[in-house]
Amino acid sequence: MFNITPTVRNLLILNVLIYFLQSLNPLIENLFALYPVTGPSFKPHQFVTYMFLHGNVGHLFSNMLGLFFFGPLLEQHVLGPKRFVIFYFITGIGAGFLYSAINFYEMYELKQAVDLYSQYPSPEAFLDFLTRFAPNVKHSALDFLNSFEDQPKNISYINDSIAFVKSTIDNRINIPMLGASGAIFGIIAAFGLIFPNMEMMLLFFPVPIKAKYFVTFYALYELYAGINIQDSGVAHFAHLGGMIFAYILLKIWKIRRMY
Repeated sequence: MFNITPTVRNLLILNVLIYFLQSLNPLIENLFALYPVTGPSFKPHQFVTYMFLHGNVGHLFSNMLGLFFFGPLLEQHVLGPKRFVIFYFITGIGAGFLYSAINFYEMYELKQAVDLYSQYPSPEAFLDFLTRFAPNVKHSALDFLNSFEDQPKNISYINDSIAFVKSTIDNRINIPMLGASGAIFGIIAAFGLIFPNMEMMLLFFPVPIKAKYFVTFYALYELYAGINIQDSGVAHFAHLGGMIFAYILLKIWKIRRMY
Protein backbone atom coordinates (compact mmCIF):
# COMPACT_ATOMS: atom_id res chain seq x y z
CA MET A 1 0.00 0.00 0.00
CA PHE A 2 2.84 2.39 0.79
CA ASN A 3 4.99 1.40 -2.20
CA ILE A 4 4.50 4.69 -4.04
CA THR A 5 6.61 4.93 -7.18
CA PRO A 6 8.79 8.03 -7.74
CA THR A 7 6.73 9.65 -10.51
CA VAL A 8 3.43 9.11 -8.71
CA ARG A 9 4.95 10.53 -5.52
CA ASN A 10 6.22 13.62 -7.35
CA LEU A 11 2.84 14.20 -9.02
CA LEU A 12 1.06 13.87 -5.68
CA ILE A 13 3.40 16.41 -4.07
CA LEU A 14 3.15 18.78 -7.04
CA ASN A 15 -0.65 18.72 -7.09
CA VAL A 16 -0.94 19.29 -3.34
CA LEU A 17 1.66 22.08 -3.41
CA ILE A 18 -0.03 23.90 -6.28
CA TYR A 19 -3.42 23.59 -4.59
CA PHE A 20 -1.93 25.19 -1.50
CA LEU A 21 -0.56 28.06 -3.59
CA GLN A 22 -3.88 28.33 -5.41
CA SER A 23 -5.74 28.69 -2.12
CA LEU A 24 -3.43 31.55 -1.15
CA ASN A 25 -3.70 33.39 -4.45
CA PRO A 26 -6.96 33.15 -6.47
CA LEU A 27 -5.21 34.84 -9.39
CA ILE A 28 -3.50 31.51 -10.11
CA GLU A 29 -6.84 29.96 -11.08
CA ASN A 30 -7.70 32.93 -13.30
CA LEU A 31 -4.45 32.55 -15.21
CA PHE A 32 -3.99 28.80 -15.40
CA ALA A 33 -7.42 27.11 -15.41
CA LEU A 34 -8.73 26.07 -18.84
CA TYR A 35 -11.21 28.64 -20.17
CA PRO A 36 -13.40 28.22 -23.28
CA VAL A 37 -11.29 28.80 -26.38
CA THR A 38 -13.70 31.47 -27.66
CA GLY A 39 -13.41 33.52 -24.48
CA PRO A 40 -11.06 36.40 -23.66
CA SER A 41 -9.42 34.54 -20.76
CA PHE A 42 -8.22 31.56 -22.83
CA LYS A 43 -4.48 31.01 -23.30
CA PRO A 44 -2.87 27.95 -24.99
CA HIS A 45 -0.79 27.06 -21.92
CA GLN A 46 -4.00 26.34 -20.02
CA PHE A 47 -4.29 22.95 -21.76
CA VAL A 48 -1.37 21.89 -19.53
CA THR A 49 -1.70 24.01 -16.42
CA TYR A 50 -5.38 23.27 -15.72
CA MET A 51 -4.45 19.73 -14.69
CA PHE A 52 -2.70 20.94 -11.54
CA LEU A 53 -5.53 23.10 -10.20
CA HIS A 54 -8.51 21.89 -8.19
CA GLY A 55 -11.83 23.34 -7.09
CA ASN A 56 -11.69 22.25 -3.45
CA VAL A 57 -10.08 19.76 -1.06
CA GLY A 58 -12.58 17.03 -1.97
CA HIS A 59 -11.82 17.45 -5.66
CA LEU A 60 -8.10 17.24 -5.00
CA PHE A 61 -8.46 14.27 -2.65
CA SER A 62 -10.56 12.17 -5.06
CA ASN A 63 -8.14 12.72 -7.93
CA MET A 64 -5.05 12.04 -5.85
CA LEU A 65 -6.69 8.92 -4.42
CA GLY A 66 -7.12 7.57 -7.95
CA LEU A 67 -3.49 8.41 -8.75
CA PHE A 68 -2.33 6.79 -5.51
CA PHE A 69 -4.20 3.51 -6.05
CA PHE A 70 -3.87 2.98 -9.81
CA GLY A 71 -0.72 4.88 -10.77
CA PRO A 72 2.09 2.90 -9.07
CA LEU A 73 1.22 -0.44 -10.70
CA LEU A 74 1.21 1.15 -14.16
CA GLU A 75 4.46 3.01 -13.57
CA GLN A 76 6.36 0.13 -11.98
CA HIS A 77 5.20 -2.87 -14.04
CA VAL A 78 3.97 -1.46 -17.37
CA LEU A 79 5.06 1.99 -18.46
CA GLY A 80 8.12 2.97 -16.47
CA PRO A 81 8.73 6.52 -15.17
CA LYS A 82 9.33 8.24 -18.54
CA ARG A 83 6.34 6.77 -20.33
CA PHE A 84 4.15 7.28 -17.29
CA VAL A 85 4.88 11.02 -17.35
CA ILE A 86 4.15 11.15 -21.09
CA PHE A 87 0.96 9.17 -20.53
CA TYR A 88 -0.18 11.45 -17.71
CA PHE A 89 0.31 14.64 -19.70
CA ILE A 90 -1.09 13.39 -23.01
CA THR A 91 -4.25 11.99 -21.45
CA GLY A 92 -4.72 15.19 -19.45
CA ILE A 93 -4.12 17.44 -22.46
CA GLY A 94 -6.29 15.20 -24.62
CA ALA A 95 -9.09 15.49 -22.07
CA GLY A 96 -8.78 19.26 -22.28
CA PHE A 97 -8.93 19.18 -26.09
CA LEU A 98 -12.07 17.05 -26.18
CA TYR A 99 -13.75 19.18 -23.52
CA SER A 100 -12.85 22.36 -25.41
CA ALA A 101 -14.08 20.99 -28.73
CA ILE A 102 -17.47 20.05 -27.29
CA ASN A 103 -17.65 23.33 -25.39
CA PHE A 104 -16.93 25.19 -28.66
CA TYR A 105 -19.85 23.43 -30.34
CA GLU A 106 -22.14 24.11 -27.38
CA MET A 107 -21.16 27.78 -27.35
CA TYR A 108 -21.91 28.01 -31.07
CA GLU A 109 -25.38 26.55 -30.49
CA LEU A 110 -25.93 28.90 -27.56
CA LYS A 111 -24.97 31.97 -29.58
CA GLN A 112 -27.30 30.91 -32.40
CA ALA A 113 -30.14 30.49 -29.91
CA VAL A 114 -29.41 33.87 -28.29
CA ASP A 115 -29.44 35.65 -31.66
CA LEU A 116 -32.69 33.96 -32.63
CA TYR A 117 -34.39 34.82 -29.37
CA SER A 118 -33.21 38.43 -29.51
CA GLN A 119 -34.94 38.77 -32.88
CA TYR A 120 -38.14 36.94 -31.92
CA PRO A 121 -38.72 37.18 -28.16
CA SER A 122 -41.83 35.60 -26.68
CA PRO A 123 -42.85 33.77 -23.50
CA GLU A 124 -42.89 30.44 -25.34
CA ALA A 125 -39.44 31.02 -26.85
CA PHE A 126 -38.08 32.12 -23.47
CA LEU A 127 -39.37 28.94 -21.82
CA ASP A 128 -37.79 26.85 -24.58
CA PHE A 129 -34.47 28.68 -24.15
CA LEU A 130 -34.48 28.07 -20.39
CA THR A 131 -35.29 24.40 -20.90
CA ARG A 132 -32.40 23.93 -23.32
CA PHE A 133 -29.68 26.19 -21.96
CA ALA A 134 -30.49 27.16 -18.37
CA PRO A 135 -32.53 24.37 -16.75
CA ASN A 136 -31.01 25.12 -13.35
CA VAL A 137 -32.76 28.52 -13.20
CA LYS A 138 -36.00 27.45 -14.84
CA HIS A 139 -37.81 26.89 -11.55
CA SER A 140 -36.73 30.22 -10.05
CA ALA A 141 -37.94 32.03 -13.19
CA LEU A 142 -41.51 30.72 -13.01
CA ASP A 143 -42.93 33.92 -11.55
CA PHE A 144 -41.32 35.97 -14.29
CA LEU A 145 -42.56 33.52 -16.92
CA ASN A 146 -46.12 33.72 -15.64
CA SER A 147 -46.03 37.51 -15.73
CA PHE A 148 -44.49 37.47 -19.20
CA GLU A 149 -47.21 35.11 -20.45
CA ASP A 150 -49.88 37.45 -19.08
CA GLN A 151 -48.29 40.45 -20.81
CA PRO A 152 -46.35 39.14 -23.84
CA LYS A 153 -46.09 42.61 -25.41
CA ASN A 154 -44.73 44.27 -22.28
CA ILE A 155 -41.47 45.99 -23.32
CA SER A 156 -39.99 45.65 -19.84
CA TYR A 157 -40.48 41.88 -19.78
CA ILE A 158 -39.17 41.56 -23.32
CA ASN A 159 -36.02 43.56 -22.55
CA ASP A 160 -35.42 41.70 -19.28
CA SER A 161 -35.75 38.33 -21.01
CA ILE A 162 -33.35 39.38 -23.79
CA ALA A 163 -30.85 40.65 -21.20
CA PHE A 164 -31.00 37.34 -19.34
CA VAL A 165 -30.59 35.30 -22.52
CA LYS A 166 -27.53 37.34 -23.53
CA SER A 167 -26.04 37.00 -20.05
CA THR A 168 -25.87 33.21 -20.43
CA ILE A 169 -23.07 33.64 -22.97
CA ASP A 170 -20.99 35.72 -20.55
CA ASN A 171 -21.65 33.24 -17.76
CA ARG A 172 -20.61 30.23 -19.83
CA ILE A 173 -17.56 31.84 -21.36
CA ASN A 174 -16.15 32.75 -17.96
CA ILE A 175 -16.47 29.29 -16.41
CA PRO A 176 -13.11 27.43 -16.51
CA MET A 177 -12.31 23.74 -16.21
CA LEU A 178 -9.69 22.59 -13.75
CA GLY A 179 -8.46 19.38 -12.17
CA ALA A 180 -6.41 16.28 -12.90
CA SER A 181 -9.52 14.19 -13.58
CA GLY A 182 -8.78 13.73 -17.29
CA ALA A 183 -5.35 12.24 -16.58
CA ILE A 184 -6.70 10.19 -13.66
CA PHE A 185 -9.46 8.73 -15.81
CA GLY A 186 -6.80 7.91 -18.38
CA ILE A 187 -4.88 6.00 -15.71
CA ILE A 188 -8.05 4.18 -14.60
CA ALA A 189 -8.85 3.25 -18.22
CA ALA A 190 -5.31 1.96 -18.77
CA PHE A 191 -5.56 -0.10 -15.59
CA GLY A 192 -8.78 -1.70 -16.81
CA LEU A 193 -7.36 -2.40 -20.27
CA ILE A 194 -4.08 -3.88 -19.04
CA PHE A 195 -5.42 -5.71 -15.97
CA PRO A 196 -9.03 -6.42 -17.02
CA ASN A 197 -9.52 -9.47 -14.80
CA MET A 198 -7.98 -8.07 -11.65
CA GLU A 199 -10.62 -7.85 -8.93
CA MET A 200 -11.04 -4.67 -6.93
CA MET A 201 -12.91 -3.93 -3.73
CA LEU A 202 -14.40 -0.43 -3.90
CA LEU A 203 -15.31 1.67 -0.87
CA PHE A 204 -18.78 2.54 -2.19
CA PHE A 205 -19.44 -0.95 -3.64
CA PRO A 206 -18.24 -3.56 -1.10
CA VAL A 207 -18.34 -6.46 -3.55
CA PRO A 208 -15.35 -7.61 -5.65
CA ILE A 209 -15.59 -6.34 -9.22
CA LYS A 210 -13.24 -6.96 -12.13
CA ALA A 211 -11.40 -3.93 -13.47
CA LYS A 212 -12.87 -4.30 -16.97
CA TYR A 213 -16.44 -4.06 -15.65
CA PHE A 214 -15.59 -1.14 -13.41
CA VAL A 215 -13.99 0.83 -16.27
CA THR A 216 -16.80 -0.02 -18.71
CA PHE A 217 -19.44 1.12 -16.24
CA TYR A 218 -17.55 4.32 -15.50
CA ALA A 219 -17.14 5.12 -19.22
CA LEU A 220 -20.83 4.52 -19.95
CA TYR A 221 -21.85 6.66 -17.00
CA GLU A 222 -19.61 9.54 -18.09
CA LEU A 223 -21.08 9.35 -21.60
CA TYR A 224 -24.63 9.36 -20.22
CA ALA A 225 -23.90 12.18 -17.77
CA GLY A 226 -22.14 14.27 -20.39
CA ILE A 227 -25.20 14.12 -22.64
CA ASN A 228 -28.00 14.28 -20.09
CA ILE A 229 -26.76 16.08 -16.97
CA GLN A 230 -26.21 19.79 -17.57
CA ASP A 231 -24.70 22.40 -15.27
CA SER A 232 -23.50 19.76 -12.80
CA GLY A 233 -20.09 21.38 -12.44
CA VAL A 234 -18.43 18.15 -13.60
CA ALA A 235 -16.62 17.96 -16.95
CA HIS A 236 -17.83 14.49 -17.94
CA PHE A 237 -16.53 14.75 -21.50
CA ALA A 238 -13.08 15.59 -20.17
CA HIS A 239 -13.17 12.32 -18.24
CA LEU A 240 -14.10 10.50 -21.43
CA GLY A 241 -11.34 12.33 -23.27
CA GLY A 242 -8.76 11.02 -20.83
CA MET A 243 -10.04 7.46 -21.32
CA ILE A 244 -10.07 7.77 -25.11
CA PHE A 245 -6.51 9.11 -25.28
CA ALA A 246 -5.37 6.39 -22.88
CA TYR A 247 -6.76 3.75 -25.26
CA ILE A 248 -5.04 5.41 -28.24
CA LEU A 249 -1.69 5.62 -26.47
CA LEU A 250 -1.76 1.99 -25.39
CA LYS A 251 -2.51 0.98 -28.98
CA ILE A 252 0.34 3.13 -30.33
CA TRP A 253 2.74 1.69 -27.77
CA LYS A 254 1.38 -1.82 -28.44
CA ILE A 255 0.84 -2.50 -24.77
CA ARG A 256 -1.42 -5.50 -24.26
CA ARG A 257 -3.26 -6.81 -21.27
CA MET A 258 -1.20 -8.60 -18.64
CA TYR A 259 -3.84 -10.20 -16.42
